[in-house]
Amino acid sequence: MTNLNRQTMLVIGGCRSGKSRFAEQWAAGRFSRKIYVATMVAGDDGELRQRVAMHRQDRSADWRTVEEPHGVAEVLRRDWPQTDLFLVDCLTLWLTNLLLLDLADEDILVRVGDLADAVGGCPVSVVLVANEVGLGIVPEAALARRFRDLAGWCNQQLAARCDQVVFMAAGLPMYLKGAGV
Repeated sequence: MTNLNRQTMLVIGGCRSGKSRFAEQWAAGRFSRKIYVATMVAGDDGELRQRVAMHRQDRSADWRTVEEPHGVAEVLRRDWPQTDLFLVDCLTLWLTNLLLLDLADEDILVRVGDLADAVGGCPVSVVLVANEVGLGIVPEAALARRFRDLAGWCNQQLAARCDQVVFMAAGLPMYLKGAGV
């Protein structure tokens, strides 16, 4: 069954550019059943745990949160009957989690492709949030260059599968693809 109101969106931008807030506000009035797929792994980092708690507190009670650091595509495939919208925040942290599994670039890109397929095949709306990390200087360390390259390839692949791509800067949306262009 095709959902004619189904929308897919990638929201990208720098740190503290307003990506998450934009995505949450965009979804708030459009969907009643919403799943927030959180990819953050706070572990024993107290500051990160505080950030996670703050994000949870900022979201309204009508969001169901699924914490999934690795299997985002599986969540989309498994849980879509329970929602009208997935908001995945954030792809950059998801990519970091995959790097910490010590996967080869090829294996990570296979997972990115699998996520792109899951987004493309999901019968409900999907909003993805990611950092744009390629606007600065070339990093000195090999791992940082690897991360930057993988993030760029991930963003490109998912942008190609989304109906809309929004770039956030200073809390302002710039539509790169889709509505508003």
